[in-house]
Amino acid sequence: MKNCLKLTFNTGEIALAIRVEQQAELPNDLEQIELGDSRPVLVVVGGANNISETDFLRIQRLFVEVLAPIAENLGAYVVDGGTDAGIMRFMGAARTQIGAKFALIGVAPETKVALPNHSKTATDLTPLEPNHTHFVLVPGSDWGDESPWISDIATVLSCGAPSVTVLLNGGEITFKDAFYSVNHGRLVVVIAGSGRTADILAAALDGQATDERAKELAKSGKLQYIDLIDVEEGVKDLSEIIKNLLSN
Repeated sequence: MKNCLKLTFNTGEIALAIRVEQQAELPNDLEQIELGDSRPVLVVVGGANNISETDFLRIQRLFVEVLAPIAENLGAYVVDGGTDAGIMRFMGAARTQIGAKFALIGVAPETKVALPNHSKTATDLTPLEPNHTHFVLVPGSDWGDESPWISDIATVLSCGAPSVTVLLNGGEITFKDAFYSVNHGRLVVVIAGSGRTADILAAALDGQATDERAKELAKSGKLQYIDLIDVEEGVKDLSEIIKNLLSN
């Protein structure tokens, strides 16, 4: 139990956290922070920064009206990068806004994040998002080192239950996240119209790829996209797809 932590944020929120070292030990590690039972899993990856104001408002609706409510209704686990930025902030805020109780699990390299109410932290560390319920602190010294762990943790948590990855916006690391999900056999639903990596992948699925990584992912058969240009239709389409995938 020496690797378990209780994190108390300035907002008063409390989260359980654990330091992990080896993928093979994940089932036992997760049980130590009360994440032992198999449930559907929603993985959310994408932009931590550089989301335009227009994209911000459209993406926000998807979290509040689709992703958080579905996770709550299905009792699903939600896994993301856990920092207080971009899509992870959207996920935490949406969970709180709708009064949800689902477990929201952030996965991040321990050397890159600032832990609340712990020893003095360097100014270049990134704060954790305070509405998450759990954190898994993984080895690594760079952003992107968490990518394989996010996918592995989702696989362990689902333990045969359905899981799906939703990809919104994103930069270079988001390509890594997509590859790891695909390699685990997990379908990646790309939100076209949310900007950057998501739009590059959507274009590849339409046969208009200019990025070799996007071409490879498009050929995997594990990507599909919905279009966010029409927000009302996008909200409806995403809701139906995610609900169906996680309910099977």
